[in-house]
Amino acid sequence: MKLEVCVDNIAGLNAAIAGGADRIELCCCLAMGGLTPSMGLIELAKNAPVPVYVMIRPRGGNFVFSPQEVDQMKREIDVVRNTNLSGVVLGASQSDDTLDHNLLEMLIDHASGLGVTLHRAIDLAPDLIEATHLAVDLGFERILSSGGALKAVDGLENLAAMHRAAAGRLSVMPGSGVNPQTLRPILQAADFTEVHAGCGRPYTLNPRLLGFGFEDVGMAQTDECCVRSLKDILDENTKVD
Repeated sequence: MKLEVCVDNIAGLNAAIAGGADRIELCCCLAMGGLTPSMGLIELAKNAPVPVYVMIRPRGGNFVFSPQEVDQMKREIDVVRNTNLSGVVLGASQSDDTLDHNLLEMLIDHASGLGVTLHRAIDLAPDLIEATHLAVDLGFERILSSGGALKAVDGLENLAAMHRAAAGRLSVMPGSGVNPQTLRPILQAADFTEVHAGCGRPYTLNPRLLGFGFEDVGMAQTDECCVRSLKDILDENTKVD
């Protein structure tokens, strides 16, 4: 089984690799759910010994994007391709939270040659099974989802149903709140082939930096030991299977 770890800085990238991550989701601003990282971080990530998928999300908030934001997303996809990284992570919704079929089709076409993951915009969709079928039809490689819940461990019934609906045509990858305590029940819910985790360890914020707005509540550092613990559990589960 594969472990994907999301990181938002170079220290996190190094910690995830040292801990045994099989794939990296590269972002900035994980406290906001992840945004497109800087070009500098993308450049550094090309030296990673594991596949790196780059978040394509121009801002926080909803997933309804303006034409200018779409143009920005396409340019960011071009940067990823030109850097020779493995893939991108993206999503887009309509105002009713259903997936935006036309825009996603355009973005996937623009990302031709790259792997493409559908991110947790799907968790807002009113019908997760319908959204899963659409993701299959669009050609996504995988779906990152918490099953519509805040944490994956609370959305296991939906995640298992999505896994069945995908029927091996794409991977449903549980994510959100995945840690050594929640991983085992997640693995028991369905025959998932990969999981996604942040492995973030909160650190003590500097009150002065916080006051100036240079730090934000929710910031965390990627914990190499947590990554290794998750990888050990996954390897153990693979041996049992």
